Amino acid sequence: MAEKITKSDAEWRSQLTDEQYRIARERGTERAFTGKYNADKSPGTYSCVCCGQELFSSEAKFDSGTGWPSFYQPIVEGSVATKEDNEYGMRRIEAVCSRCDAHLGHVFPDGPRPTGLRYCMNSASLDLKPKT
Repeated sequence: MAEKITKSDAEWRSQLTDEQYRIARERGTERAFTGKYNADKSPGTYSCVCCGQELFSSEAKFDSGTGWPSFYQPIVEGSVATKEDNEYGMRRIEAVCSRCDAHLGHVFPDGPRPTGLRYCMNSASLDLKPKT
């Protein structure tokens, strides 16, 4: 994996839109069915909006019906880190970029084969690089 990236809040704010900052740096979420990548079926690679690390392939994307872009696995092992999230009285697994700790979304054990996982991501935390 690439070396960790750390920036000040001011640096992140100057690089990101208000929505991207709120979601990726302050652990927010977008409303269901509002993200630009929820229904997108374009082939390509989804990268972290903060640091550009490749996170997911469109080949691992599936329609979960939840209103957020969902993937059954990261593009390479270690690109997405997880940690326990016990906020709001719920026990969930948060997904973050392993390079810059950007909040991406959450991981649930109700996805399709081959992993059985659903990486439920926020579009605002992702940047789609189209396949050429």
